[in-house]
Amino acid sequence: MANAYKVLAQAHLTSTSDTNIYTVPAATESVISTIVVANITASADTFNLAIRPDGETLANKHYIAKEVPIAANDSTTLTLGITMDASDVITATAATANALSFNIFGTEIS
Repeated sequence: MANAYKVLAQAHLTSTSDTNIYTVPAATESVISTIVVANITASADTFNLAIRPDGETLANKHYIAKEVPIAANDSTTLTLGITMDASDVITATAATANALSFNIFGTEIS
């Protein structure tokens, strides 16, 4: 098995809809070490993060962060160690369009 340590995803949310920001590739497992959420605006905002095994339809059981406040021009770093299987999905939502950027760091194992 080969390990690739890398930036797994980068996303700037341009809407307030649930947005898939990372899907584990086929025949791969991932370990999410860190997620950094940056508020790039001068107004406070909130965000949601969910982990959806095998791309299940989003439900309350999937949230790992719900309506978390993030101050204007600030960032939040989540150090997690989440293990994910092929086809698992990370979904994010911002309360305000064009306010938040998400960066996901970790390892893909194939």
